[in-house]
Amino acid sequence: MDDVRSTVAWVANNATHVTVDSTGIEKVVETISKNNNGSLPKVEWDYEGIHYFDNGTLTVQYLFVLDALNFCFWPDQELNYDDLASGLKAALQDDKSVFDADRLQKITGPQLRELLKWPRPLPLEDERVRLLHEVGLQLEKNFDGKASVLVESCGKSAAKLVELVTRHFPGFRDHSLYKGHQVFLYKRAQIFCADLWGAFKGKGFGEFNDISSITMFADYIVPAVLQQLGVLKYSSSLTNSIKSNVEIVPGSEEEVELRACTVHAVEKMKELLSEKSGKERQGSFNDWNICSVTCIRFQTLTLDAKTRVTVLSVELDLWLWSVGVQGPSIEHHRTLSIYY
Repeated sequence: MDDVRSTVAWVANNATHVTVDSTGIEKVVETISKNNNGSLPKVEWDYEGIHYFDNGTLTVQYLFVLDALNFCFWPDQELNYDDLASGLKAALQDDKSVFDADRLQKITGPQLRELLKWPRPLPLEDERVRLLHEVGLQLEKNFDGKASVLVESCGKSAAKLVELVTRHFPGFRDHSLYKGHQVFLYKRAQIFCADLWGAFKGKGFGEFNDISSITMFADYIVPAVLQQLGVLKYSSSLTNSIKSNVEIVPGSEEEVELRACTVHAVEKMKELLSEKSGKERQGSFNDWNICSVTCIRFQTLTLDAKTRVTVLSVELDLWLWSVGVQGPSIEHHRTLSIYY
């Protein structure tokens, strides 16, 4: 994912509306290091129990369909990711062939709503249907109709899987043009790798020799969390737009900066956390007051004074996202996009 890291770094260094605050990063990382033995609190992948899992190929098919649809919930204030994940889970439990490639190619908006048990049109419903048709067609054309064959084709490389997904499935090609420079983000393609890794616990279909190559997944929740923590600073005009719930145009400088600076900031946090992980720390996560999150089950890594643990962007993203969705309501930017 070198293209993602290098291009978001360029945006961060040339941004007008969003600033990555190095002091804010240091404060957050220092707090984690002091109060959690130098390690990042690890959140269980399916801590809410909302995902389908059978330890086999149906799980892979489910996750690919899930990540094809994992975007833009905010226009419907009652809809969120949990509704999508649990709705698709229930649909698959009722009918094991519901996500077969030929059926995906024929699905309609009303049928998708029925699968999710959702009583009204979904945000960007036509686009969601189009993307499911694309997934079904390309899986049938290139991978024997199975997302598991797609995953097996990557040779246990997350970077290769992202490349395969973005090559064969145009709806996953998440990139923008910013001040004459191409910027790569690939949120949903990368989160497919992360979901596989998390669901299968790094084994079987979730085994990747280069999971550390994956960056975080630029959405609208994590930027808001980072702004709340003092890691991101917004211009007054961007702040006003967010507070006023003004839609920010996809591909605009403000929108690209929000996402790119989020990825860059998390990479910097990850690097600093990894540097500090070898130092023995005292304290407990229970004493940490940066964000009050009481309903997430945490696991911590055991360290000794000479141990260095490489923090994964995947883990840092999940923790930050969990803070955002489990904590008090936060103000986030609003952009109509199929990419997040």
